[in-house]
Amino acid sequence: MALDHAILVSLLEKPGSGYELARRFDRSIGYFWTATHQQIYRVLKRMEAEGWVDVRDVPQQGRPDKKEYSVSASGLTALAEWLQKPIQPESVRHELAVKIRGAAFGDPAALVGEVERHRRMHQEQLAHYLAGERRDFGGSGAAGAPEPEAPGSGRPDAERELQHVVLRGGIAYERMMIAWLDDVLATLRRLGPRR
Repeated sequence: MALDHAILVSLLEKPGSGYELARRFDRSIGYFWTATHQQIYRVLKRMEAEGWVDVRDVPQQGRPDKKEYSVSASGLTALAEWLQKPIQPESVRHELAVKIRGAAFGDPAALVGEVERHRRMHQEQLAHYLAGERRDFGGSGAAGAPEPEAPGSGRPDAERELQHVVLRGGIAYERMMIAWLDDVLATLRRLGPRR
């Protein structure tokens, strides 16, 4: 996936300035696709040159005008074409898994601290996802939770429903990683220091 498509999705959810977009990446899309603020600004400039985004100057009181980006018709077409393309299988690189396998040739117990550190990171990410779910969806982490209906439509709001299903995927992933790391820790501790 190109950063362009992640930016298009974010701008379709809500137009904004480069700064606002970068903050959104830090808070939401960035959990699944990371980009520095500089990368986002560079791609926005290129997308503007290609006609994928429209830009308007928004006056601000006491500050310079800001540029607000929104998706143009050609950007919408580019996103629609990308949505139809098959996704290539991801190559899985997992340095921790290689270290765990390599521990058979060293001291398995020496890896406990590093695995505990990874477990803490996944626990913190899970807590963050669950807090976001409670804040944004009033949920408790239950997969398949019903979505609120769009006003006057009699059907769930597609944008919210799809945002929530991605968040639930992140919650399930973090729970799976924590369970796996618990298994790894139990195995490393059972094997103990190599003599």
